Amino acid sequence: MPVTMSQEDSSTMRALQVLENSSSSVRLQAALAVGTDPDPRYIDKLVERCAVEPEFYVREMLTWALTRHPSAMTVPKLIDALRSERAQARSQALHTLSKIGSRRAWPAITRALLTDTDDEVARSAWRAAVVLVPEGEERELAGVLATQLGRGERETQLSLSRALIALGEVIMPTLRAAMTLADPRARQHAIATERLFRDPDAGFAFAVEEAKRIVALGPAGQEG
Repeated sequence: MPVTMSQEDSSTMRALQVLENSSSSVRLQAALAVGTDPDPRYIDKLVERCAVEPEFYVREMLTWALTRHPSAMTVPKLIDALRSERAQARSQALHTLSKIGSRRAWPAITRALLTDTDDEVARSAWRAAVVLVPEGEERELAGVLATQLGRGERETQLSLSRALIALGEVIMPTLRAAMTLADPRARQHAIATERLFRDPDAGFAFAVEEAKRIVALGPAGQEG
């Protein structure tokens, strides 16, 4: 029996070491293997590797591997990672929490994360928030998300619009209020989000161009 345990420990150690291999394809295969045959001993290393893994597709496999483990074990570790000073650690932990979908993580989705100065962290927080928000708290979440209207470049703005739209009709009073803000970028983004909500097939680029025209025309332009 002691020999068998030693062999298991050795196998686990090798699997964890391979997650740090210099080859991204080898790391990908290692993450796949860990997720295929889950073991609680892998969890700490998976979370740790998420914080530093440079390749997107390997990070996605690490996230998948974490979702294959019991959420009672992974969620507390991921919540701990949200306090990391490393932006990627926060962002990937949020992404993984959104994939796990456990409402136990909701209290950890703080206003600080939703307004994080790092765009990737904020975008991950927005996506996680709309997945995890408890019923009845959507309006309050919409209010926090609306403080970020006008932020960043097109990709960041589209992420925020999608997050708001995912909350449903509850966002409309918040968007209408945002359309009166002094900041023209925030007004434009609010109008574009409202247009996209009404007509998802129009596309974000079209909604933004229409919003620019409306903002340029002033109050008269919003009558339509």
